[in-house]
Amino acid sequence: MYEVPAKLRENARVRADYKGDYQELVDEISELLGAPATLESRDFELIAFGAYDSEGDLDPSALDPVRTRSILTRRSTAAVRRWFEGFGITRATGPVRIPPTPEAGVYRGRICLPVRHRGVVLGYVWLLDYDPGPTEGQLAAAMGVAGRIGALLADEAQHGADLTRELRAVLTAERGWPRDMAVAELRTALGARADGPHTVVCVTPWPSADPGDAPSARTLPGATALCTVPWGAAEQSLALLVRLRSTDTLTPAVAAATRLLERAGGGEGPGRAAGGIAAGRMGIAELGPAWAEASAAARAALAEPRLGPVAEWARIGPYRMLTSLPPKAAHDVVVAPLLAPGHQELARTAEVYLDCAGQAGRTAAELGIHRQTLYYRLSRVEQLTGLDLDDGEDRLLLHMALKGARL
Repeated sequence: MYEVPAKLRENARVRADYKGDYQELVDEISELLGAPATLESRDFELIAFGAYDSEGDLDPSALDPVRTRSILTRRSTAAVRRWFEGFGITRATGPVRIPPTPEAGVYRGRICLPVRHRGVVLGYVWLLDYDPGPTEGQLAAAMGVAGRIGALLADEAQHGADLTRELRAVLTAERGWPRDMAVAELRTALGARADGPHTVVCVTPWPSADPGDAPSARTLPGATALCTVPWGAAEQSLALLVRLRSTDTLTPAVAAATRLLERAGGGEGPGRAAGGIAAGRMGIAELGPAWAEASAAARAALAEPRLGPVAEWARIGPYRMLTSLPPKAAHDVVVAPLLAPGHQELARTAEVYLDCAGQAGRTAAELGIHRQTLYYRLSRVEQLTGLDLDDGEDRLLLHMALKGARL
């Protein structure tokens, strides 16, 4: 029987759900200063919100657009982030007061408490400023609590690095006992969380082999761990393990993949990246097949832009089968002449015609050409390939080869 290493048993013992700890510390700051506090990561992702109860309601202007968006969407926009960073919060070692600026959506002044650990800023505690405001002694006490939050964030980040290694081991291990061992290590590290619903996200190509260049797993919706995995001969993919509320609700995975694509440079053109999401599963026993699904969905999104930029395995249609074939399986010699660089227009015409179930009117409208032009092009396709487009099997072969060529 495989025995779990002592290091992993210790990781499982010390690794806990940090959310409750953050909430307690934020509530402590709220009580110290007599005002509701929020904790955000250095990427401006909401971690905890302290609902302080005081006599009388707060001024309704406390709910300015910036504060409301942060609480409801759990993140701030890039423009808001740049605006606040312009007050020097990334370099500050003590409280920073930020004046109200209605034109920026900030109706109430803010007090920012930088959350640092060993000189590195890891997040921010935010409070609404008020008159007369907290005393220097109260702010000093609150900064002490912020220091404890910083130590907790650093501790969680360290455990996230451990999970990175364990996730990579699962996704790169050979089938059989090597993968079973890697899954057992990851399950031990996750503890009770391993038994819940999960999915896997693939973002490819990823611009760096260093997962430190990606956002922290803690700042991504539902993220448990992330790692880089080799993709092809020279490129990398980023893999993300995501907790779900249920196996049929992939919303957190879609949100996380979208955020990662922003970092990877997702867009249009040859250098774009794409994301793929596997079907949801209970537990982590099938992470290997889930990674294969996520990778296939990402390949499909790269091959067929209409499926992306983030594609779900369940929604990629024929690419579920095509991506499971060996790389050269779809390279049929009969179709090869049509795939030559000089015949791209003919290949596109044939693919759209087959996508439209052989309906000439729909195809001509889709391509923006006259029907006679369409018929001429289809006759040229038949001449080049020797296929009969009135024959079902010939049409199936051509359709698969054209789709497979995209991969």
